[in-house]
Amino acid sequence: MNQTEKKQLEIQACKVRMDIVKSVHSAKAGHPGGSLSAADVFTYLYFKEMNIDPANPKKADRDRFVLSKGHTAPGLYAALAHRGYFPVEDLLTLRHTNSYLQGHPNMNTVPGIDMSTGSLGQGLSAAAGMALAAKHQNKDFRVYALMGDGEIQEGQIWEACMLASHYHLDNLCAIVDNNGLQIDGNVADVMSPYPIVDKLEAFGFHVMQIDAHDFDQIEAAFNEARSVKGQPSAIVMKSTKGKGVSYMENQAGWHGKAPNDAELAQALEELNAHLAELEGK
Repeated sequence: MNQTEKKQLEIQACKVRMDIVKSVHSAKAGHPGGSLSAADVFTYLYFKEMNIDPANPKKADRDRFVLSKGHTAPGLYAALAHRGYFPVEDLLTLRHTNSYLQGHPNMNTVPGIDMSTGSLGQGLSAAAGMALAAKHQNKDFRVYALMGDGEIQEGQIWEACMLASHYHLDNLCAIVDNNGLQIDGNVADVMSPYPIVDKLEAFGFHVMQIDAHDFDQIEAAFNEARSVKGQPSAIVMKSTKGKGVSYMENQAGWHGKAPNDAELAQALEELNAHLAELEGK
């Protein structure tokens, strides 16, 4: 990736983060912490990696994405809006009565959503089913699923891993947002999922571990995943919960809480300063 392209992705990710905090503030509810930790991978997937067309969200040969940790919908919505699936100003209707942008993704109302999610642990099963269907139908689209590290405490995740490996789903890429925190605190204290890499490898995945906020590493991992044949791939991303907003970073309390007016102002001040730095202003 050249430096210009990398800078463009960093700028876009910063804008996604700004709209995450603005939309959650407008809703007076939501999940900013895990949305911010995944903002870079949302950006990379929708602006670089996936074969998609915002003008034709249901095109048959599109790549599919399943947000298994569905509560981080504010991050996905922000990426979709900036990619052109729907107006950016609609993000401020998050969770409002009669808004199509509810607290978890709904494939029946939101352009670009491939699977309705929210019940943790189920998304990887849906993604594996999509990937298996593609194999049966001789389709060459790829399927991506993003999980939280707290979410992989769910047993259904590992059943899906077994299936994906058994059927050699090399068109499936599982992603773990390893920010180390869940609603009740440190994942290692609540119910340790570690060692995540070793477990995924034992289930038959080709596994990469990267810095979730380094676009060079993100690109290298997705390129490697595309090259793998005969087995599913997994990318374990070491991330910072609340990334980009100083008072939210590494704080479990910001898993599911909206910023007040003063906190929103501080978040936007920090993000605007970072954006200005990226844009060379």
